[in-house]
Amino acid sequence: MNEVLSFLGQIPWWGWVLIFLLIVAIRDIFFNKYHAISHNFPIIGHIRYMLESIGPELRQYIVANNREELPFNRIERSWIYASAKNENNYKGFGTDRDIFKPNYIFINNSLLPFKLEKDNPNYKNPYFLPCAKLMGSYNKRARPYRPASVINVSAMSFGSLSARAVTALNKGCAMAYCYQNTGEGGLSPYHKQGADVIFHFGTGYFGIRDDEGNFSMEKLVKLVNENPQVRAIEIKLSQGAKPGKGGVLPGAKITQEISDIRHVPLGKDVLSPPVHTAFTGIKGLVEFVENIAKATGLPVGIKSAVGRMNEWNELAKVMQETNSGPDFITIDGGEGGTGAAPPSFADHVSLPWIFGFAEVYKVFKKHDLCDRIVFIGSGKLGFPAAAAMAFSMGADLINVAREAMMSIGCIQAQLCHTNRCPTGITTQNKWLQRGLNVDDKSVRAHFYFKNFRKELIEMTHACGYEHPCQFTMDDVDLAVGDKNLIKTLAQSFMYHKCPVPFESMKELSTSEHLGGNYHEKEARKEVKSMKKENLVRY
Repeated sequence: MNEVLSFLGQIPWWGWVLIFLLIVAIRDIFFNKYHAISHNFPIIGHIRYMLESIGPELRQYIVANNREELPFNRIERSWIYASAKNENNYKGFGTDRDIFKPNYIFINNSLLPFKLEKDNPNYKNPYFLPCAKLMGSYNKRARPYRPASVINVSAMSFGSLSARAVTALNKGCAMAYCYQNTGEGGLSPYHKQGADVIFHFGTGYFGIRDDEGNFSMEKLVKLVNENPQVRAIEIKLSQGAKPGKGGVLPGAKITQEISDIRHVPLGKDVLSPPVHTAFTGIKGLVEFVENIAKATGLPVGIKSAVGRMNEWNELAKVMQETNSGPDFITIDGGEGGTGAAPPSFADHVSLPWIFGFAEVYKVFKKHDLCDRIVFIGSGKLGFPAAAAMAFSMGADLINVAREAMMSIGCIQAQLCHTNRCPTGITTQNKWLQRGLNVDDKSVRAHFYFKNFRKELIEMTHACGYEHPCQFTMDDVDLAVGDKNLIKTLAQSFMYHKCPVPFESMKELSTSEHLGGNYHEKEARKEVKSMKKENLVRY
């Protein structure tokens, strides 16, 4: 034995490398039955698989230019990161975008911008930008709601996001007076860190289901009564990434905590069917909405991707005939989002936001329903110019998901569906989550929302308006790529948005139902303190 050890000890380090490579070559040639490349090219064939595995990173950081990547290019990500860090998010030397490509957005500025008077809330607080409409007002809900921010966090569940990510976003929303949508995974303790909450549920009825998996009104009412931060309820009919497709939550992923929050059995696969079981048809949907609103007193809305239009026409007709129905409608773009989906769904099923929203808005305008509905846009709208376009088309609020994730550190690794997210945002891996500092990331999320609103307000003033709700379809041009070169949104989509009743920002600041625990004096003190520390960027 000593002789063997002595012999092995005499082998140089490069000898061990050769032995290792020899073993790999023998394994590739004689035992590998599945990979032709490594069989035909032993040893060096593995380099191909290694390069393929790091290909996305090579393209992201070395190969792709600043405007080339999808879904968000480097310039877009950099703007979010800089805004979230409250650093300089400006750029110099002019635009590097192809301003002549189809669908390019042009905002039509005014010859004389809006003049900010001293009594305007934005004079001392450049971040104040609430929703112009009161959610639930038309249907006289017991607890109507005016979101204190026009940009908020879209539906992302605890389970899809880590506990630390949900906590950071909720704390950031609380500081920025935004609301956070729970996603269909139920209301978790991590959604209870101070921000307003929109409780969202889908076909699985997680958190409000009985033992058989059916919807339970009793549990929903109990949840609302015990959690006053829940300000509205959203029923998911479909989402942009995978409309009309259900899902399975594997039993292996169901921890005791998730079991308790979602009211699902521990260790068993849980099916989310593609259709709702609590109602049938459009009339059933409207009745379901009204029943929930009466039982909880909260505004109730629906969320859906857009495809075929006959059901939307039927919904508008039923709402007109019964004088009832959803208080708000969230239109999700077919561009997809944080939810994992088959490529065939994410790439091809349902319309992109700009086309889907235009079609839906025209339907409700035709039936004279726009004044009673708060329209929410969701689908890569987390940038001021995109938001200005959305408001011009008729949106009243913007929900962001991936942009919010980037504000707390997402690097677009696109590993959300693998449980291997390197930033700890979309993983339940405890080790990976440890890298996410909740206190630091919540501040970054809050600055992203604030700087977004400030820049949107500045664009609004540049166009001669006080609030983005005043944008019209003639205030934004779209490059259409034909002999007409550019057209207004009104010319492109063949409609004009309905005017939104609006008096002034001062009137909104004193609204009885303003959410987000917003207090004007406290907000002004906060901004004054930030100015002293040179934290307000102009």
